[in-house]
Formats: sequence, C-alpha cells, structure tokens
Amino acid sequence: MYEVKENLRILKDGTEITTYSRDVVSCNILEVEAGTTGYRGGDTGHGGRTYFRIQDAACTDMEIHSYTTRCGSNGFEVCLGGDCELEDHDSSFEIYHQGSGRGIQGGV
Repeated sequence: MYEVKENLRILKDGTEITTYSRDVVSCNILEVEAGTTGYRGGDTGHGGRTYFRIQDAACTDMEIHSYTTRCGSNGFEVCLGGDCELEDHDSSFEIYHQGSGRGIQGGV
C-alpha cells in the first residue's frame, strides 16, 4: 500500500479543491492526483470542478498532446509505450475514479 497524500489545489478561477495523490510503482513510476468539489447543480458557471493529474516520476514512456479542432473544440491525447505503462495507466485511472468522489482516502 502506498501513502496517499492530501493536497489543496487552487484552480485558475479561484476554486479550492482537496485532492489526493499517490505513486503507482512498477518498472516506471507515476504520480496520480485527483479531486473534485462534487456536484453543485450547474454548468461551468455554477457547477462543480474536477481536477486530475498524471505525472511521470521515473522512466515512463508517454507523450501528451493537446489540440484544438477546426471547430474550436479542445482535447488531449496520450500515447504510451510498453507493457508496464499500460498496466500503470490502468491503475492510474482507477485512482482517478476514487479521487473524483469514489473514496480515494480509504481505498488506495
């Protein structure tokens, strides 16, 4: 079991979110952090905020590209290399789900 750290993130709009982070360790190491304000009953003007971060801490073969379509929609894509990266990113998405309101504090 790896240590879960509690963090406070302040988003660009001033919203404060409690997040939780931990390492995913294999041949490579990822740091995964996630948190949310929860549902607040609205769209971006009044609704909740969610934050997640996946960071290479050692030897992860990953590329991240952000893009904007011709219509102005934003997105990002992640390209992984290696079996450990596949397994670790699988784990990181499980941690994201826990951090976005499904019990990361007790279950990681």
